[in-house]
Amino acid sequence: HIATSLPLPSERDHFRPRIDLIVFMIDIKSKYSLKNVEASLAHVDASFFLGKVCFLVTGVGRVNACSIETNAVCKLGEAYCSPVLFCELELEGIRVATAQRLLRMLQICAGHIPGVSALSFVSLMRTFDDD
Repeated sequence: HIATSLPLPSERDHFRPRIDLIVFMIDIKSKYSLKNVEASLAHVDASFFLGKVCFLVTGVGRVNACSIETNAVCKLGEAYCSPVLFCELELEGIRVATAQRLLRMLQICAGHIPGVSALSFVSLMRTFDDD
C-alpha cells in the first residue's frame, strides 16, 4: 500500500491490513520530499522504530541536481535508529537490487524468516562509527 503522507485516513481502518514495514521515500532532488517525511514521522508509533522503518533515498545518481544533502538524511536515519538505503531508480540493476533488499526486509519484519527479528536485523545494519 502506498500513501503520500501520514497520518492515514481513519475511515478505512477496519479494512487496513497489518503494517509490517514503513518505507519513507525521499527524493534527493526535492526539499519538499524531506519535509513531508519529517512531518509524517510524528504520526508513527515509537514501537515501529524498533526495526520496522527505513528511509529510501532516490535520485542519488544525479549529484548536481540534489536539493538535500545526504548527510541530512543519514542524520535522520540515526535519529530514528532506522536504516537508510540509497538508490537510483532509473538504473534497472540498482532498482531490482533495491526492490529485492526491501522485499527481504519486509519478510523479516513480517516474521517470515525464522530466527531473525526486525530488531536484530536493524542492529546488524547499524554502523558503529561512534565507538
